[in-house]
Amino acid sequence: MRHSWTLTKVRMRLALRNRAFLFFSLVFPLVFLFLFLGLFTRGNVSAVPYMLASVLALTIMGSFWGLSMQLVTFREQGILRRFRIAPVGAGAMLASSIASNYLLTLPTVFIEFTLARHLFHMREWGNLWGVFILVTLGIITFASLGLIVASVTNTAQETQVINQLLWSAFLFLSGATLPLPMLPGWIQSFALFMPATYLVVGLERVLIAHVGAYAIRAELLSLAVCAAIAFAVSQQLFRWEPESKVPRSAKLWAASAIIPFVLLGIWETSYGHVRSTATTDFMSTVQQAAPRTRGRLRMMPESDAPPSTAPPDADSSDAPK
Repeated sequence: MRHSWTLTKVRMRLALRNRAFLFFSLVFPLVFLFLFLGLFTRGNVSAVPYMLASVLALTIMGSFWGLSMQLVTFREQGILRRFRIAPVGAGAMLASSIASNYLLTLPTVFIEFTLARHLFHMREWGNLWGVFILVTLGIITFASLGLIVASVTNTAQETQVINQLLWSAFLFLSGATLPLPMLPGWIQSFALFMPATYLVVGLERVLIAHVGAYAIRAELLSLAVCAAIAFAVSQQLFRWEPESKVPRSAKLWAASAIIPFVLLGIWETSYGHVRSTATTDFMSTVQQAAPRTRGRLRMMPESDAPPSTAPPDADSSDAPK
């Protein structure tokens, strides 16, 4: 434990010296925040928690991209070889990667909540305890998935290709950018097998419906099991040297990390409630916005009303006597 904490502090110092890390961990999420909350809500305060759930999910999923590229780069540059001299194992090295990423992501989440509350006038915080649990499990899960990608790839170019494919699926097919109920039916069915979907829907539930951890137990359990499997597999496939190549069977081991979501997706397809709850949260946001729109139309000043086309009343002076 002591070695892991020492490595965590070293990894945090290295990350803070990297301008690319600061951009993708702080600037990039804030760009999404102002885009989603400033442009898509359009002054509709009731929609702010709904869009904040998507922003938080994108911030959490950034752990997947960042850790995989960082670990592969360290291996190619021989930095991991230097760490190997210390009396630490692969587990401590990987745990320090997840811990440092977690501690550096929490300030970004806090800034996003603060801006949503004070700049975009979000009225309620939602269930903060549920948000904290989802943020914690989400960061650990997607960081562990990123470590698996780093374990089965040999070069940074190969890592970028796999990251781009998986990131595109997480981004566009899970409801993170476009609400899940607005996607075609076959995409909604496919989304039930992806971890990003359960993160997005879980965040929407705790922010909009204020549900507790028990109501999202399926989402939490699937993320926790996936994180445990992914960490164990990445620990077994971890390589210190750039010359050591990953065996072909390693990719089959890596695929085992998605087993919880395959099982959960099969169950959700027949008996689940993820799609219905996502639709309920989306429709509640839309219905809260509708009365405000009608109210603004009723409060329109008379000067802005279209001129009447009815003919004027006849002047009494022109009436026959």
